[in-house]
Amino acid sequence: MRPIRAACLGTATALVTLLACAPVAAAAAKDTASSHAKAGDRVITLIGHLAQQTFFPVNPGGVPAAQGDRTVFRSVLKDKHDNHVVGETDGTCTTTRVDNGGAEVCVVNYNLPGGQLTVQGMVFGNLNPGPPPSFDNAITGGTGAFDRARGMVHADTIGMGMRRFTIDLDR
Repeated sequence: MRPIRAACLGTATALVTLLACAPVAAAAAKDTASSHAKAGDRVITLIGHLAQQTFFPVNPGGVPAAQGDRTVFRSVLKDKHDNHVVGETDGTCTTTRVDNGGAEVCVVNYNLPGGQLTVQGMVFGNLNPGPPPSFDNAITGGTGAFDRARGMVHADTIGMGMRRFTIDLDR
């Protein structure tokens, strides 16, 4: 069985704005340092902490990784200073490729004050040894304050079970 990795931490993937949360919104308003951001975009950075993760192998007791393996996860989201809880992510990732480092397709929901964001996309290299890889996933929509949201989420591993999510909301 392949080791449970933090590769799917909020994908993934993953990965979140706060229009309705005053302390985070104030901090986020100043957070515009992203290589992906375009003029007029809103960029917010959050820290994700893996809280739960379960691996569902297609072949229990068989090969260590197989196409169709699934990971289900939940992460707690904190502000960019890692001080205050501001929401959580919940999602699933399914292995689509086991050669060349592996690949997973992930669907993730970011539950935040004022609404939700939905994100989906690929994570490549999830079966390589070492820390989980960085990835970029698309914001596909949202509810409440995030109605009709578009943009992307960039995720970087910053520690064991921890990721930095940079959310670039297109205006």
